[in-house]
Amino acid sequence: MADLSRQTDIVVVKIGSSTLVDEAGAVDRAFISDLCDQVVALMRRGKRVVIVSSGAAAAGMERLGFASRPTDMPSLQACAACGQAALTEVYAGVLARQGIACGQVLLTRRDVIDREGYLNARNTLERLLELGVVPVVNENDTVSVAEFAFGDNDMLGAIVSTLIGADLYVIMSDIDGLYTANPSTNPDARFIAHLDRIGPDVLEMAGGAGSAVGTGGMLTKLRAARALLAAGIPTVICKGRRPGVLDEVVWGEGVGTRFDPPLGQSHESPRKFWIGLAEVPRGTLTLDEGACAAVIKRGASVLPVGVVATEGTYDAGDVVNVVTPDGALIGRGTVRYSSDEMVRVRGLKLDVIARFMPEKDGQPAIHRDELLVF
Repeated sequence: MADLSRQTDIVVVKIGSSTLVDEAGAVDRAFISDLCDQVVALMRRGKRVVIVSSGAAAAGMERLGFASRPTDMPSLQACAACGQAALTEVYAGVLARQGIACGQVLLTRRDVIDREGYLNARNTLERLLELGVVPVVNENDTVSVAEFAFGDNDMLGAIVSTLIGADLYVIMSDIDGLYTANPSTNPDARFIAHLDRIGPDVLEMAGGAGSAVGTGGMLTKLRAARALLAAGIPTVICKGRRPGVLDEVVWGEGVGTRFDPPLGQSHESPRKFWIGLAEVPRGTLTLDEGACAAVIKRGASVLPVGVVATEGTYDAGDVVNVVTPDGALIGRGTVRYSSDEMVRVRGLKLDVIARFMPEKDGQPAIHRDELLVF
């Protein structure tokens, strides 16, 4: 296991809604105050910290007097609008008492699928950190729609981590880490302290969303950690309300479940993460076993001959999912054929395709340089 205490400079901390609210469903200001104290303590020891904070909808429900989470989109977005202001006020007030500025950064997927928007977001976050500011990032729920929503802040935190080249991603949860089964229902569940890979067997251990105020569960956290393993960024899932937990995690005291990239593993490029995490997938390519092995073990491109099925409607240049015969996601990349073309070429070798589609001569379905493999 890597000694993160020596090499960690930029820390991204994601706090879930279930951790941010108290038993009555209101934003827990005492918890935020304690969290900010931990952040400031890290900053005074040379660390730079970004907070990815859920809780806007919960804070808005409190401010607007909703007894439960609304189900219609206008009311949810109204809660997000009021709640984001309330939440930022709390963070800014606590940090200001210690002489630290707070910067609010609201993002939607639309902001980062555009290359210029991606770079602007990165430049803004980097400049805030240079100035000694604590950026507080959240999804801009007041304007996001389903197609451009991140879906959960676990993945938003992963995108922010790759955006700024973080050294550690900490997911503060309402559970102390990953278990082999749900510990609240299975007394035989065993705690897992460390992993360097996340395959289908690990994903099967995760359940659904565990809170009435949140949108994520352990599965979303594992998907985010899996993406960051490919980026070479360690992730820790820990219990957010454990006293002093952030300090313990950053200084490598073995708290929570830690996901460390294997030593010597090559890391995917930032461009691939822009493709694989920020872009919206428009379809799916299912590969045969041989093609899966070539992509995963040998770093090959996806060739049409290895594609056994295609789903969705997409154009050349769109991003698609790449899955195994049993549907497990192994990657995501920019496809070089439209969905109509893929129906014609799947299962064929490149020299055969060149005979009736000379403009595609030598073109893989997805080039390795444009493929993020999880």
